[in-house]
Amino acid sequence: MKAHVHVTLKKSVLDAQGQTVQNALRKLGYADVTAVRQGKYFALTLTDGIALDAAKAEIEKIAREVLTNPVIEEYTYTIE
Repeated sequence: MKAHVHVTLKKSVLDAQGQTVQNALRKLGYADVTAVRQGKYFALTLTDGIALDAAKAEIEKIAREVLTNPVIEEYTYTIE
C-alpha cells in the first residue's frame, strides 16, 4: 500500500516562493496562471496487509506530527 502526502502552506501564510514563480511565469508569457503555491510531496510505502483504517490513522499521525509544521502548513493525502 502506498500513501501520497502533499504539504502546502496555509492560505493565510505568504508564499514568497510561489509568488516568485508566478511572476516568472507571467514574464515568460503565461498570463493565464493567476496563482502559484509551492509545497512538499512525500511517497510512503506501508507494510503489506495493513488495514485501510489503520493506514489512514498512521498516515494522518505521521503527516500531523512529522511532515508538517501545523502553525503554517496543512496536508492532504491519498492511499492506494
